[in-house]
This record gives sequence, structure tokens and C-alpha cells, in this order.
Amino acid sequence: MRKCFFCTHKIEPSYKDPVQLEKFLTVRKKIVSREESNLCARHQRTLAKEVKHARFLALLPYVSYQRS
Repeated sequence: MRKCFFCTHKIEPSYKDPVQLEKFLTVRKKIVSREESNLCARHQRTLAKEVKHARFLALLPYVSYQRS
């Protein structure tokens, strides 16, 4: 079992770093579940809060439409 990304690097998710937050979003910019992201419960909650804050500040998009 893999360990939590934020626990191993001893950092906290922050809305100020949208590049790092995008690693935990799908192609359509939805937040990835805990099972897929391998985050602990505490960091998954913090990540969701920070992603929503970054979306509000227009640092991240709410949705991404893919043309086929």
C-alpha cells in the first residue's frame, strides 16, 4: 500500500500551488477519490477544501470540456 503523498513529503496542500493541486484532478477537473489518489483522510479533506478555494479565486477551472 502506498503512503499519502503529502505525509511522505511533509507538506500541506495549498490553493497557492495550483500545479500541485492539478495532480489530484481528473481530465474533466473533478477531484479524484481517496482510493485513486492514495491520500489519507485528513489530507483528502484539506485537498478538497483547497481545490474549491483555488476554483473560487479562478486559479483552477471548475470544468474542462473535451472535444472528441
